[in-house]
Amino acid sequence: MQMSVDGFVAGPEGQLDWMTWTWDVRLQDFVRELTDSVDTIVMGRKMADGFMRHWEAAAINPDDPSKPFAELMVGYPKVIFSRTNQTVSGINAAMANKPLVEAIQELKQQDGKDIIAYGGAGFVTSLIENSLIDELNLFINPTAVGEGLTIFSGKTSLELDNSTRYGCGIVVNKYVPVK
Repeated sequence: MQMSVDGFVAGPEGQLDWMTWTWDVRLQDFVRELTDSVDTIVMGRKMADGFMRHWEAAAINPDDPSKPFAELMVGYPKVIFSRTNQTVSGINAAMANKPLVEAIQELKQQDGKDIIAYGGAGFVTSLIENSLIDELNLFINPTAVGEGLTIFSGKTSLELDNSTRYGCGIVVNKYVPVK
């Protein structure tokens, strides 16, 4: 999850213009390794449309430097959670047809690699509140936003597993929930 140094994942109206996107090679390699460790993406409805549109367009653009990564994103099964929508359009995308906790627990029981959650803020908050996240990688951007959206709705005890600073200024903190 991308996060500002002051703990926000988006500006007050969902702005993401504060994020650092000039990632160095080491950070790109870390994201590739993280991506290679998963075989399913889960996300909320608000994030899904833009996410799928972006990666599907990049995957078919021969001039896009992110094409190989985009092809991975398009190829992975994506499970979308929504309280309002019953259908979703997108390659390899399906709506969850069960309540969040039940659906995530069923996905975790399936054989295969890890599951990755891509957001948005409300969806990740629900995952945290329901103790459904096994590890949390926070990409701390070197920017303070001042106000905005957060993924924590109350006290959340976490244990720092690892912290790595990258040349672009992002620090990735890997946390595991304290049980």
